[in-house]
Amino acid sequence: MTMPTLLDIAKANGSDGVVGLIDEATKAHPELTLAPARTIKGLNYKTLVRTANPTVGFRNANEGTAATKGTYENRLFETYILNPRWECDKAVADRYEDGPEAYIALEASAILEAAMQTLATQFYYGTGADAKGFPGLVAAYDATNMVVDAGGTTAGTGSSVWALRFGPKHVTWVYGNNGSLELSDVAEQRILDGSGNPFTAYVQELLAYPGLQVASRYSIGRIKKLTADSGKGLTDDLVAELLSKFPVGVRPDVLLMSRRSLRQLQDSRTATNATGAPAPFPTEAFGVPIAPTDAVTDTEALTL
Repeated sequence: MTMPTLLDIAKANGSDGVVGLIDEATKAHPELTLAPARTIKGLNYKTLVRTANPTVGFRNANEGTAATKGTYENRLFETYILNPRWECDKAVADRYEDGPEAYIALEASAILEAAMQTLATQFYYGTGADAKGFPGLVAAYDATNMVVDAGGTTAGTGSSVWALRFGPKHVTWVYGNNGSLELSDVAEQRILDGSGNPFTAYVQELLAYPGLQVASRYSIGRIKKLTADSGKGLTDDLVAELLSKFPVGVRPDVLLMSRRSLRQLQDSRTATNATGAPAPFPTEAFGVPIAPTDAVTDTEALTL
């Protein structure tokens, strides 16, 4: 079953004013177009997560069996306030060649694109990107069992590849307040410049409550410490090792990586190409689709 995305939620809620903006702004952010999204009534919720299966074995005839059970824990998932606001000088907008509405739409598009970039970055780095936002994949994945260390050593040049399984029992976006995506009416307000002097501006804002749910530690795998050091870039061997971390039956839906990592993978394939011709940019590895993203940086700290 295909789950809805952020754009689908906006359409379902009748948020006509923001549907076009979101459609345009999310196209460059695979985290927002590929990962499914769900809505909740409030701003947070608890979910029951099984952390260990019960122990089950055979028994001899005329011999009893001790009762056993799985191990569970409650996890609290929260949504956070995303409230981008744009302002433009009324005098400037009113003399725009195509009219103030077109100028305001231009400002709205730019701010919403920035908001989508913020969401995408938060998806990976969480509070390391913005302490007021939701925890990201870095805080949610199993850093002991679901990681491959590429061994790069040049500080500040690290990058990661993320293998993700999507779905309600795995990784999904969560939007609070019934998936509210409220675009306010354009209002005229008196605002202050940098020197405290007032002027009249057109003001508009978007209000949403995004969060991230990771329901299983086997939903996320990571290759870390990919750098530009010789021999420390992305290769198919590293991807294969990462995929081997996932249990049978839990296959990732996508490999998300930076453009540099994609280039490194292409370069590693070119080096072993029997024809001597450059390999094309990879679109998959071992049957798992690849999605390049600018939200994964090439300047990660090696301690991350």
